[in-house]
Amino acid sequence: MSSTPAVRERLTPDQRNAFTGAFLGWTMDAFDYFIVVLVYAEVGKDLGVSLTTMALLTTATLVMRPVGALVFGLWADRVGRRTPLVVDVLFYSVVGFLCAFAPNFTVLFVLRLLYGIGMGGEWGLGAALAMEKVPASRRGFFSGVLQQGYSTGYLLAAVAYYLIDPHLGWRGMFAVSIVPGLLALFVRTRVRESAAWEQTRERVALTRTTPGQVFRNPLVLRRFVYLVLLMTAFNWMSHGTQDVYPTFLKEGLGFSADSAIGIAVIYNVGAIIGGTLLGAASQRIGRRWTIVGCSLLGLPVLYLFTQSTTFGMIALGSFLMQFLVQGAWGVIPAHLTELSPDEIRGFYPGVTYQLGNLFASLNLYLQEDIAAGHGYPAALVWTLVPVLLCVAGLAAVGTERRGAVFGAGAGAAAVDVRGSGASSPDRG
Repeated sequence: MSSTPAVRERLTPDQRNAFTGAFLGWTMDAFDYFIVVLVYAEVGKDLGVSLTTMALLTTATLVMRPVGALVFGLWADRVGRRTPLVVDVLFYSVVGFLCAFAPNFTVLFVLRLLYGIGMGGEWGLGAALAMEKVPASRRGFFSGVLQQGYSTGYLLAAVAYYLIDPHLGWRGMFAVSIVPGLLALFVRTRVRESAAWEQTRERVALTRTTPGQVFRNPLVLRRFVYLVLLMTAFNWMSHGTQDVYPTFLKEGLGFSADSAIGIAVIYNVGAIIGGTLLGAASQRIGRRWTIVGCSLLGLPVLYLFTQSTTFGMIALGSFLMQFLVQGAWGVIPAHLTELSPDEIRGFYPGVTYQLGNLFASLNLYLQEDIAAGHGYPAALVWTLVPVLLCVAGLAAVGTERRGAVFGAGAGAAAVDVRGSGASSPDRG
């Protein structure tokens, strides 16, 4: 493991385009996803569906994300990152737009299933391309910024809700979602192929190594299972602090829609700051200990986050919680790509991430069910305390490969694909 110093290197135009495309793509994904979170109570009333049933819309998206990560990831490892990413962005942009015209809940549910495929393909490929392009010495910083495309998308969805929903309703919200998607598509068409993938392709052609051989290596398999568990805990933490919160503010505390949106803006600003600062800090203090620190500090903040009743204290608690939660998440693009074998980096980080999403997909449904009987504060506390502890524990017992060299054959996996073992110490 390398503790690469944080030397500032300027990005080339191609590196900037790759990173910008990844950031915009992930922002667009989150924008569309959080449109559902913000309007699902409104959609439920319009379509005559209960809140508990409406919560299945987010479950549908999360359930299908591993499918997208698998399909687009395998394709990207075979033909390169660029073409699958362009197809993926076009696909989910169109599907998200069509949600505006859904005549009933069934059609909307099917469209959200399809959207999940596109959303699942975006993160793994975008993160792989961006992390392969940016300098290793600044990978932590760009990892933090990239992951906050998610919070930026949430922030933009909150602003769009405030500006568009009163005039065009939830259908107008979905209709405008195509704009950032097309912008991401335009940027992606200007990006060259990943040099790390091209180097790996040449090496694979010489050694005749197949992705299946790499994946079946015992170390790679063990690490895959570990990362799925880690990402399950991470997604419970993220969705557990975000998805039900707007409804908690409006239905549980009686805040107006404008006040709830104001708080959402505040805590997403906290998320963006936390992810950027702590992602950069992980370049010095390590990926694992950044995660451990953030998740443990979240436990005392949970009181402010769930028990406060005034606007000011709720805003403070939610700001601090998202600063820490997304601070931990800021590490993930770098962490997963560094732990991924060169030969399957299109597939490996995206699938582990999205399988974690799958196993956390009932979070909103569970929280709404608990809230129906015990109130929203109980729903948040009962689900988040064990999750924060799990994130800290899993990160503490894991491993990291900070500063791994991509494409050189001794990077993320650091294993002999014939099964003879690791070329460097690695526990997971």
